[in-house]
Order: sequence, then C-alpha cells, then structure tokens
Amino acid sequence: MKLRYAIAVLSLSAAGLVGIVSNENYTDRAIIPAPGDVPTNGFGSTTRDDGSPLQLGDRTTPPKALAKAMRDLATYEGAMKRCVKVPLSQDEYDIYADLTYNIGASAFCGSTLVANLNAGDYHGACSQILRWRYFNGRDCSLQENKTICGGLWVRRSTAATRCLEAQK
Repeated sequence: MKLRYAIAVLSLSAAGLVGIVSNENYTDRAIIPAPGDVPTNGFGSTTRDDGSPLQLGDRTTPPKALAKAMRDLATYEGAMKRCVKVPLSQDEYDIYADLTYNIGASAFCGSTLVANLNAGDYHGACSQILRWRYFNGRDCSLQENKTICGGLWVRRSTAATRCLEAQK
C-alpha cells in the first residue's frame, strides 16, 4: 500500500492537473458539452471570471482557461480538505480532486464516498466512484446512453480502477 499523508499537506500533483484538463477537453468558446448540460468553456469552467454563469459563445484562451481551472481547483481542494478527515495517498488525493472538480464540492462532501473515507473504508470509498455515473437522469454506463454521456462512464470507471489500485 502507498503511503498516506494528512490531507492538509497534500496538493494536486502535476499528473493530477494534466488528467483533469485532459478529461475536460478544452474549448475556446462556451458550448453545451452534452444535451441538457450548462455552457462550459476552457477546461470545463461554467462561470465567467466575475462568477456569473457562462453564456453560449463566451470566449477564452488557453492561458486564461488554465488559470481559471487552477483557481477553481483551489476552491475544490479547500472543500475536500474541510470534509475529508483521513490521510490520503497522492493518487487518492488526485482522484478525489478530479471527482470534486467534476461533481462539485457540496455533492462530494455530502456523499457516501466521503462518509466511507472518514470511516476508514478506503476500498468502499473507491467503489462509490461508480455511483456517480448519472447525467440528467441517464445511466451513462448503459450502451443506449453511450453517445450522450459515455465519456462520463469511462472517466468514472478509470477513476475507480485507479483508486482501487492505489489501495495495493
């Protein structure tokens, strides 16, 4: 098993950041990434610099988008550090930061996943990642939803597998 550290001393690794921005698929203008979703641009940002919601067609540049993603990540990491009370390995931290970035801090902190973590059930927490496979009521793990949200299922499956491997 890999070493675990107090969450207060951890921060997102370079590999974790690359993973997140790769998963988010950069776009220079606000688009609807999937039917029923909200406008995003950059690396999955849903807000403008002033905090207001993006509007279709809002533009960004790669440096601005990366800076916004890093500011957003700092917020999500802060939330993680407030709600996760147990030590994590760097891999676990990166995986949970990615999940928090994708589902939001309140959803992450209020989840069974975090309850399992805080109870010391690291394996059970990893298994909970697969529960976050729904988008707008659709189960993204099902073949009929592959074109709408199959990427979400791939992301969750990969994260759950990596998380379980981090337990070894």
